[in-house]
Amino acid sequence: MSDINTILEDTSSTMNKAISHLESELTKIRAGKANPGMLEGIMVDYYGNPTPLNQVANVSILDARTISLQPWEKSMLQPIEKGIMAANIGITPQNDGVNIRLFLPPLTEERRRELVKKCNGEGENAKISVRNIRRDAIEQIKKLQKDGTSEDACKDAEKDVQDTTDKFIALVDKHLVAKEKEIMAV
Repeated sequence: MSDINTILEDTSSTMNKAISHLESELTKIRAGKANPGMLEGIMVDYYGNPTPLNQVANVSILDARTISLQPWEKSMLQPIEKGIMAANIGITPQNDGVNIRLFLPPLTEERRRELVKKCNGEGENAKISVRNIRRDAIEQIKKLQKDGTSEDACKDAEKDVQDTTDKFIALVDKHLVAKEKEIMAV
């Protein structure tokens, strides 16, 4: 029985990781207002080493549509600009010789719909991950049944895995609805 409990706990914790990944990916999708999370994952060439942007510059929000980057070294202005352009986030950096500013253009209706599609794609990836975790857990339970665990215990465990899966799929949908509402708000 402890093997089944272990499988159920592992399944739940792995599904939690899939939800955490979804949350971090949704943070990177802009919703009309400036957010430092949009710049996460952007790498900058720091003396030959790829380094996260937030480790070579101070990132701050000036207003709802402006992000300011203040490099810790003046020589980093060009590499930061190149890193932002290479990341292809749809924003052109403005360099004034001291700071780099990112001006977020107002979102058009068409762009909002594209962002919602991107969010839905991330949500679908999260659902696929959750379903793959479910499949793996059920395979482990079937293997336990072959090894002598009672059929009733295995059926109950499979039902528990399915209930957990349904709960996490609903959580993905909840995150997507909230993000869509945030993006579509004018």
